[in-house]
Amino acid sequence: MTTTTLAVLVPLLPFLGAAAGLLLGRTAPGFVRPLAVLPALAALALAATVAVRQGGGPALHAQTELTPTGSVPIDLALDIDGFAALVAVLVAFVATCVQIYSTGYLRDDPRYASYAALVSLFTSAMLLVVYSGDLIVLLVGWEVMGICSYFLVGHYWETPEARAASLKAFLVTKLGDVPFLIGLFALGTDAGSFDIPRVLATVASGGLHHPTLVALLLLAGVAGKSAQFPLHTWLPDAMAGPTPVSALIHAATMVAAGVYFVARLLPVFEASQAAMVVLAVMAAVTMTGSGLAALAQDDIKRVLAYSTIGQLGYMTGALAVGERGAAVFHLLSHGAFKALLFLAAGVIIHAAGTNSLAAMSRMSHLRDRVPDAYWTMTVALLALVAIPPFSGFFSKESVLGAAEHAATGHTAHAPGAAGWLVLVAGLLTALLTAAYATRLWLLAFHGRGAEAPDHGRQPLTMTVVLWVLAVPSLAFGGLAYRSLPGWFDGHDLTPTLTTSILGTGLAVVGGLLTYGVWQRTSPLAALVPLGAVAAHPEGDAGLVEAEAIATHEPAYGDIAYAPDPADPGRLLLGPLHRPAAAGFHLDAVYAALFVRPVQAGASLVRFLDREVVDTYVRGAAALPRLLGAAVRRAQTGNVQTYVSALLAGTVVLAVAVLLVATGA
Repeated sequence: MTTTTLAVLVPLLPFLGAAAGLLLGRTAPGFVRPLAVLPALAALALAATVAVRQGGGPALHAQTELTPTGSVPIDLALDIDGFAALVAVLVAFVATCVQIYSTGYLRDDPRYASYAALVSLFTSAMLLVVYSGDLIVLLVGWEVMGICSYFLVGHYWETPEARAASLKAFLVTKLGDVPFLIGLFALGTDAGSFDIPRVLATVASGGLHHPTLVALLLLAGVAGKSAQFPLHTWLPDAMAGPTPVSALIHAATMVAAGVYFVARLLPVFEASQAAMVVLAVMAAVTMTGSGLAALAQDDIKRVLAYSTIGQLGYMTGALAVGERGAAVFHLLSHGAFKALLFLAAGVIIHAAGTNSLAAMSRMSHLRDRVPDAYWTMTVALLALVAIPPFSGFFSKESVLGAAEHAATGHTAHAPGAAGWLVLVAGLLTALLTAAYATRLWLLAFHGRGAEAPDHGRQPLTMTVVLWVLAVPSLAFGGLAYRSLPGWFDGHDLTPTLTTSILGTGLAVVGGLLTYGVWQRTSPLAALVPLGAVAAHPEGDAGLVEAEAIATHEPAYGDIAYAPDPADPGRLLLGPLHRPAAAGFHLDAVYAALFVRPVQAGASLVRFLDREVVDTYVRGAAALPRLLGAAVRRAQTGNVQTYVSALLAGTVVLAVAVLLVATGA
């Protein structure tokens, strides 16, 4: 079987699994789990085969005309280079792990069939984005992911938080997709084709008429999809969905699509120095702001959500300095350890009966209840903090090394200002990342107080997946930067000495500082009682999570609002804690600038429609109705009445004639 055929099957198999799962979900529920897992597993095997055959060599390109348009053609095209081959393996790998994990996590969920089908469709759409060689076909996968995210984030639609989060995710990403679509049309018009190699050839020959405008339009869509400032606010709220969905969105789909798109079309952005500076500013603000916000969050999933935003900032920062190899390298390593962090968090939530770190900090022996989650999450957090030899160290340091090269003028396509912005923000974010990761680890696993509830062992499908994901979190980085340079444009990904020392040193300082603050304050936690923590029976972890979403009230009552004196984040941030916990009130700003004016305009339109337009319509109908009623009353059917009226009218007319004649 040819490589092209295998590549076509990679996104097709999850799509067919989604369709079959939806059709058979009610009539044959026994087939739902195999239809969820097997297509993803088969797609993983095929994606790995395609990657081996591609081998980091010249891009594989194949196309056929999808439909005659009469102007700019739309082709069903494949364009698979080393980046695409590796990212497809990551997507299929994480999707398979998520599907296997979900069979245990949502085993009692009555909507599991639709959930599994949507996850398969989500996976298929992302794989289409990765392999597509045509911008319009890529756009199809891009938009299908947005639709799937709406339904998956709102899976627990009984809760108002889930409904609001799904709407917010859909609207914010669509807000960025409008200029993104315009930018794609501009690219296709200038190149005379939506074929990605032809577009890049046009850019290389200087045929792009307005490079800065096109790049900024595309960046709007990327900011929405990849949750970059200022369109990042939907991602923390999207934690209202099931934890496996969070793992999929944060590790391999949706947010990764924007970074991957910029990597594929990086010459378009390099054609404009202004666009590269804007990208660098966006990355720098995203990194530092998300790090501060993560340090103030109480919900364990929101901490990880802001962590994802920050790591995506590293990736866009690498792209801003013209190093797409480092960006995709970090995308791959981040995908493994971030999926592990979220899936381990799901196990912890199930065991603790709450999402709140404040409540977990008042539980003792929680790590003994979930030893698999404890050890694997420790590995993932070390990878996140970029401690050698874990995978995050090599990929993050490659980003910082690329920024250093740009700052010192060794990169031709990136301005020095962009390099300095990314370098300084990246080093500061390394300190913040270590601080919030250490805080999460201490509060979740080293609490003091009442003994954590015992809900029994987790399903084997959940714990096995954690250990599978722990392997690349530990070993991928060290293997990749030595054995896969050809897959990353042939660039050397070896960390530079200066940034390695600075980055690792700041990470160690951040971790030790957080640990020291916690050591001094943790005895105070015993003075605050845990309160009533609901003892959820062993069973569906997803239902436990649904009850613990957002307000946490069903899970642990008023403890959600009790300040934790042992929380080092509160002490480290000081006066910044309150605004950081609220995401620096960016949602309030958007509400004042956009939501309320739109609502006011809608209220005005409703008033005009009801009170003005409807009044006119009702009045236009009322006058003929009244005239008709008057005429209807005159039609009595009595001949005498008609003769009397006729005589009366004749007399009136005669009198009128006499009066007129006399006056004349």
